[in-house]
Amino acid sequence: MRLFDRLANLLGLKKKEVNVLVVGLNNSGKSTVINHFKREDDRCIDIVPTVGFNVEKFASFDMSGHDRYRSLWEHYYKDCQGIIFIIDSSDKLRLVVAKEELDMLLQHPDVASRKIPILFLANKMDLPDSLTTVKLVAGLGLDRIQNKPWHIRATNAVTGEGLQPAIEWLTDQIRDIYINNKR
Repeated sequence: MRLFDRLANLLGLKKKEVNVLVVGLNNSGKSTVINHFKREDDRCIDIVPTVGFNVEKFASFDMSGHDRYRSLWEHYYKDCQGIIFIIDSSDKLRLVVAKEELDMLLQHPDVASRKIPILFLANKMDLPDSLTTVKLVAGLGLDRIQNKPWHIRATNAVTGEGLQPAIEWLTDQIRDIYINNKR
């Protein structure tokens, strides 16, 4: 069973819609993560950079990470029930940029005032010299996020390693907050 179908089943969402925003800098692996969850016959063989955004049928919004398109992210904050923030753990030079984008996301009124769960995927952990999740938590200042549930998971979007437990965490959070009304 496809993972996003499982997400819908676990949440009892056959008739409800859950919107998950997928963001991160360009080349972090957003489209590859989403492609991994598609049915085999719907998957793209060649992943190309997203220009603007893609909306998949399971209501995930794959937002371009190019700097000129990052301003589009905020238009989707209000209607999402979860955020997946993907980090290229091998791109040490742009960790500061990722932190700046995360800070802007967290300060936006449509996010700051809500207990929206944020899943951080430390992608490309298989590459040499990639940062550990502990170093990413420190570098992004994740320990200062006090008013939202968050979780970080080391992943490899190409092989799918680490993705299932990460999505299960997000599923549980969305169910607890939005379905069971534990806001």
